[in-house]
Amino acid sequence: MIGSILLSGAPVQAMPSPLQQRIATWPNWTLPGPLTRPGLGDDLIYPDWFSGLWQVQSLDPDDPDASLMHQARFNRDHRNLLVADRAFNTLSLGAIVLGDQLLRVEVDPHTANRQMAQLKGDQRLETSVVGRRQETPDGDSFLADELVLQILHAPGPPRLSRIETLSRYRHCEDDPSEICAEQWQARFQAPGEALRDQAVASHRYKLRFTPLRESAPST
Repeated sequence: MIGSILLSGAPVQAMPSPLQQRIATWPNWTLPGPLTRPGLGDDLIYPDWFSGLWQVQSLDPDDPDASLMHQARFNRDHRNLLVADRAFNTLSLGAIVLGDQLLRVEVDPHTANRQMAQLKGDQRLETSVVGRRQETPDGDSFLADELVLQILHAPGPPRLSRIETLSRYRHCEDDPSEICAEQWQARFQAPGEALRDQAVASHRYKLRFTPLRESAPST
């Protein structure tokens, strides 16, 4: 009886993963999300198809004229795991967004989850990863979500904010050697500033990664 009921029933549908559910609720994000606090030695581990140097085009679908071009690099760490070159990637993107206001970027030698950007005017932007989750639903897609706490140290009281960025990467259909991505981002107020941790600003982006030679000039 039980066997016949199971065999005659409708096919069982796979439940959406936590990050797939998170995408479905955007832009109505609240905290806490489906993330865990990373350990001191933890980092975001990328699939092998991210290895190398890439030219990245970032497009805001709501403002097609606001396209950004920068570079990103992914290398093996001491455990032979593929991770982002966070200092290089932040400096490459920051140089486009901030121009000569960005002087340098330093990653904490004890953890990849904290970095410091030195800005002009004796300002420092401290960024710490306080939540992370990654998923590989199948062999051709990769989901990654990080929540960071940003502290701007400047004359006067420091300014705090939290930013969550969820990305879904796939091989591009028109050129499998390239990577296409969708990215959802939300900004939250500093901890304790609101009764409910609800996103105060949301943005969506489309990214395309084109492979470059390691000798390619920086942009």
